[in-house]
Amino acid sequence: MNDSERFFRVPVWYPDLAPYTWETKFVKLPAEAVQMFASATPENCKELLYNDVSKRLMADMSELLSDIPGNAFVFVDTCAPTDTERYASKGGAVYSARSALSNLLQSRKVVEAARRGEVEYICMRPFRNITKAREFRLFIHDGKLSAMSQYHLIRHFRRLEGVKDNYWKKAVKFVDKISWRLAVKTLVMDIYITSDRDIFIVDINPWGGDTDPLMLMTWERDWTETAGIKLMAPPTALTGDVKVSF
Repeated sequence: MNDSERFFRVPVWYPDLAPYTWETKFVKLPAEAVQMFASATPENCKELLYNDVSKRLMADMSELLSDIPGNAFVFVDTCAPTDTERYASKGGAVYSARSALSNLLQSRKVVEAARRGEVEYICMRPFRNITKAREFRLFIHDGKLSAMSQYHLIRHFRRLEGVKDNYWKKAVKFVDKISWRLAVKTLVMDIYITSDRDIFIVDINPWGGDTDPLMLMTWERDWTETAGIKLMAPPTALTGDVKVSF
């Protein structure tokens, strides 16, 4: 893996972009802990939680979690356990090192990342209840903001219509301000706009490939042309004499 590919790991980009994301703490994983993640299955993850490797790991995690007020969101270098029952029911919020480690071991995303050699750290940040209408994906091409998409494509958010132009302008200024900090100039950045209109980086992803272009639909377009902000359209209302037959 070259330096450009490594940049998309949170522990790599965090030191340069820490002022623009939530404070994050890291636990370096020894080789035996990485092997444990790679060996986890739905059948053995509970057993793994009580072995000596897990006990040492939880001791390190507990020390850092004690400095995080309230619940924490715990993930690894390249992915979060968004495929677990805890994420579905509680957004991934955890309080103890045991519940955090259990959630990671149950995630097939985390296990597969460990098997690919993409897991070196456990990452911990304060848990935040994300308002879905304020999360966006930025498409940064050659250091400039080319497009911005609504992140959660679940429905039209009417509240965004009145603020979309302001959000776009803020995002353009944000990218211009941090562009020099980016080791990779063409990438995809997920952001959250707080109620105070501050922008926080949620994650950074590679350009193209498996990264979803969301409302931009396809990667096959001229990214040197600015596309602006893309939102889901409101539902279409039918008018006139509508006849339905079955």
